[in-house]
Amino acid sequence: MEAILLAGGLGTRLRPVVSDRPKPMALIQGKPFMEYVIRELAGGGIDRIIFAVGYKGSMVEEYFGDGSRWGVRTAYAYEETLLGTAGAIKNAARHMEGDLALVLNGDTFYRMDYSRLMRQKKERDLDMALVLRQVEDVSRYGQAVLTEGMLTGFNEKTSSRKPGTINGGVYLMTRRLIDEIPDGKVSLENDMIPRWLSEGRRLGGFVNDGYFIDIGIPEDYYRFMEDVEKGVLTW
Repeated sequence: MEAILLAGGLGTRLRPVVSDRPKPMALIQGKPFMEYVIRELAGGGIDRIIFAVGYKGSMVEEYFGDGSRWGVRTAYAYEETLLGTAGAIKNAARHMEGDLALVLNGDTFYRMDYSRLMRQKKERDLDMALVLRQVEDVSRYGQAVLTEGMLTGFNEKTSSRKPGTINGGVYLMTRRLIDEIPDGKVSLENDMIPRWLSEGRRLGGFVNDGYFIDIGIPEDYYRFMEDVEKGVLTW
């Protein structure tokens, strides 16, 4: 199973504390954050990783190399200009060896059973399977809604402070669906998923309650650092 790891963002919000490297390469106990993500992926059966890189992408390639140290094979897809999430996925898909890829962000860590996405896609004949997560205040995000396992709402804005589910940023996508992404700068979350949903494509998934963190802001970067030091995450 192969994965596309999105690692091309500029990380401007984290720049005050991590200014010399791409955000996914921010150091945690002397190791890049993305190394923890890759260890999790390898433990979940992912054996090939395509890094979608941009800003200082050579730093990613120099560190991870051919991936053999972590038991994976690697490829690197460089962006000449910022392509957005969907554009980066399409650019990286040129390196796919199979017809199916897990897609996730290099600056988030989400503990889950990845094989569950595979089972759900097969059982429900989905065009794309995705993972949602539960939050206490959905008004801070765009709400995503599953009805009996099928996506019925995405990026829905609400001013009501209430619990709900939001996009977890983990997707299982076919090459055929990726090929539908237009060339250039395109957002998966704001452009493609709403479009596919309106076209009646079969999008579904599940809500995962595993450990989640996005190191996009200094507070969460430090929180992950503390969690690693405390042994909250083990392999």
